[in-house]
Amino acid sequence: MIVLKMIAVLLGLAFTLFGYFICFRKKYNLINGFEADLKAGRKNEDYAKRIGLVEFVVGIAILITGIVLIILV
Repeated sequence: MIVLKMIAVLLGLAFTLFGYFICFRKKYNLINGFEADLKAGRKNEDYAKRIGLVEFVVGIAILITGIVLIILV
């Protein structure tokens, strides 16, 4: 059970960091194929910001869940 708790915390941390770098630091190269799609006009920066924000929020949720599981269980 402790392994699953640690996996949840690490996964939450990873999602949070990737979301932060994509949304706030504008590291769009972390999204597969985004730069090519941006040049072709298929996607824009708003798309990348939404992806980053979703990853950031999901990462925080998983991280908090993992920490609560470690404390309570």
